[in-house]
Amino acid sequence: MKLSTTENIPGVMITDSLGIARGSTVRTRNVGKDIMAAFKNLIGGEVTEYTRLQADAREEALQRMISDAKSLGADAIVCVRFQTSVMMAGASELLAYGTAVKTK
Repeated sequence: MKLSTTENIPGVMITDSLGIARGSTVRTRNVGKDIMAAFKNLIGGEVTEYTRLQADAREEALQRMISDAKSLGADAIVCVRFQTSVMMAGASELLAYGTAVKTK
């Protein structure tokens, strides 16, 4: 599956637009990660526990978007975007979306 954040893929002709492909996941923090983050807050620096949590969420949302595009018959997704939103204290949604297309 080809992915692009632009509306086209260099050297590839888009023959059909199949609609929006999307994938999302909702993740929550856990007590263990919160304790480690609290210690990191005292000394400063990157909170790697949360960085990994977000990276895993992005990858899961991306894979779900790709699966959605495949179910539409797409072989590429253009205009790929990510969006986050807070669902409740300690929980956030990560959404990946783009336009599913057929290419030649």
